[in-house]
Amino acid sequence: MVHPHGTHPPGHGAPQSAGKNNTLRLVAWETTRRCNLTCKHCRAAAEDHVYEDELTTEESFRLLDQIREVGQPIIILTGGEPLLRDDIFDIAAYGDKIGLRMVMAPNGTLLNEDNVVRLMQSGIKRISVSLDGATAASHDAFRGLDGAFDGAVNGIKIAKAAGLEFQINTVITKTNLDEIPAILALAESLGAAAHHIFLLVPTGRGKYIVDTAIDAKEYEETLNWFYDQRDKTSLQLKATCAPHYYRILRQRAKAEGKKVTFETHGLDAVTRGCLAGTGFCFISHVGRVQTCGFLDVTCGNIKTQHFKDVWENSDVFNTLRDFNNLEPKCGICEYKQVCGGCRARAYEATGNYLAEEPLCTYQPSRQK
Repeated sequence: MVHPHGTHPPGHGAPQSAGKNNTLRLVAWETTRRCNLTCKHCRAAAEDHVYEDELTTEESFRLLDQIREVGQPIIILTGGEPLLRDDIFDIAAYGDKIGLRMVMAPNGTLLNEDNVVRLMQSGIKRISVSLDGATAASHDAFRGLDGAFDGAVNGIKIAKAAGLEFQINTVITKTNLDEIPAILALAESLGAAAHHIFLLVPTGRGKYIVDTAIDAKEYEETLNWFYDQRDKTSLQLKATCAPHYYRILRQRAKAEGKKVTFETHGLDAVTRGCLAGTGFCFISHVGRVQTCGFLDVTCGNIKTQHFKDVWENSDVFNTLRDFNNLEPKCGICEYKQVCGGCRARAYEATGNYLAEEPLCTYQPSRQK
């Protein structure tokens, strides 16, 4: 998914302190689970058929109204493939009309001159398109469809020509780790506004390729490389589902004699690693509310509850908002305010979303 976030597609928010109010900054809404691809890592294991009980147009408008009561977050219209939903332009336009920042995460293969114009007319400010390989061979193998790479690149070029801002998202696994520099170069050559990397969270189909996930050492090396690119590219860079990056950013800045501020490190200085339940939430195609799309724990359902009630009163949300609840080394880590560890990865590894991040090599400077 886009997690699009200036605000740009995918998510930026100020670090939250335990006990403080949490401002809703980003909502990822799975508008449909239907998809024309069969990506190996897909959280939803989406397929190309109609899914029952998806939110109607009326229910969709009501949801946006209820979100607007809480604040003015970025709404990421994701999927599945959101362009397979017949009323997607109406939904985007309604959200834009009531003052929400609307962005979308299509896979790129269905973009054409007509629907790109309609996206812009309906108020979509940015799209995110995933490229998980620098070549057709590697991307298509990951996405499960021959021609997916060419289709995505063609769609990106149409968006660029029309003036629709876009970012490139990349899920990092062992199979494409060596291609990340080439994918970044490709994003630059295509004229992207940003490149966001995502570290695999083994949910949905992702559980079946968990053996391709990079290990903790590769994780650390990759995020340090990503930090090094900050001054080498004009693209906005964002690491998602990779909370350690915000610890690494501060370690590296300190070693370089720099203070981490908005002026020196941009939006990375005012966001934190895991946003699940603090400034971000996920809503499924049938109205199920979660702290994030990868943390498969139900917090409520907007078909039977008001969104504001779920956001403010869910036990899961409020538990995650107090970082003192984090367990083992995450709980005593001096970087827990800016990192927090991936709660979804902890949950998949242990069944406990408060457990320590399983792919972190860092040892806190203090012990209980």
